[in-house]
Amino acid sequence: MKINRLSDLADAALCRRLVVKVGSSLLVGKDGVRRVWLEGLVAELADARARGQEVIVVSSGAIALGAAKLGLDKGGRGSLADAQAAAAVGQIALSGLWAELLGAHGVTAAQLLLTLEDLEDRRRYLNATATLTRLLDAGAVPVINENDSVATQEIRFGDNDRLAARVAQAAQVNAVLLLSDVDGLFDRNPAEPGAKLLPEVRGVTAEVHAMATGGSSSGMGSGGMTSKLQAAEIAERAGIALAIASGLHEAPIARATADGIGTLFLPRRKDAGRKGWLGGRLRLKGALVIDASGSRESSSAAMPWRSAAMRVKLWPTAWPNTMRSNARG
Repeated sequence: MKINRLSDLADAALCRRLVVKVGSSLLVGKDGVRRVWLEGLVAELADARARGQEVIVVSSGAIALGAAKLGLDKGGRGSLADAQAAAAVGQIALSGLWAELLGAHGVTAAQLLLTLEDLEDRRRYLNATATLTRLLDAGAVPVINENDSVATQEIRFGDNDRLAARVAQAAQVNAVLLLSDVDGLFDRNPAEPGAKLLPEVRGVTAEVHAMATGGSSSGMGSGGMTSKLQAAEIAERAGIALAIASGLHEAPIARATADGIGTLFLPRRKDAGRKGWLGGRLRLKGALVIDASGSRESSSAAMPWRSAAMRVKLWPTAWPNTMRSNARG
């Protein structure tokens, strides 16, 4: 049985293991933590566990919370040093908040802070998988965030949408729910007249990417629709369904699953094991270069690549995102 609609995310038989991502703009408002809203969301997570689902939370908010405590401008994102300092202060408050609210429902919270390298390195990726599996088996709810206090611009996810998708891969979940400040993916800017919400997407194509806008609308987080589509690409390679739904309302999970308001990205393939891990990597360290004659020969040969003239190039640093997407094809 496969997930085919948003309501399936609330069905323990179809979605035994679920990742829920919460963005900064949902968790933190102008006056601080949106505690009443968060209490409602935690109650929904407790309900999911009661019906037999295992839940992982990917929570932003550390930088926003820390910036408020330290009095930093621009929400703590004025510089890398500000962001790192804000994250170090805010993560304590964030983890304590989740532990308190989950504990009120008799649920144990566990904190994991991950960097890009933790999931790009195969051995560390498998260690993360083992830790997540053991925590879920023990009945805990892992609460995960990027370790922004040590991450740099060159080696960071930069948004928790893609982190959520990679965690979903590592934990072998059935679905990811990205709670956002919009209802889902629209066929154009949702502020434009006539914009239509797309209830379902089968495969993230160039046309789908063209519908997205890049930045966070709140100015508080670091993600936007572009990062969510990149997360959907990671998830679909691993056979994981991914949904985008608004978290601005009370009981946002029920609104998405019961009322069917959101966008569901359905996977087209399922790359397991090492192949899935490789497909979800965000940093490439090399390229396969084929010269012009080799390209012509390989395209017409019965045995592709046999006649092609090839060489391998390795880079010490990450590829730009545009080169990464072009290389994946």
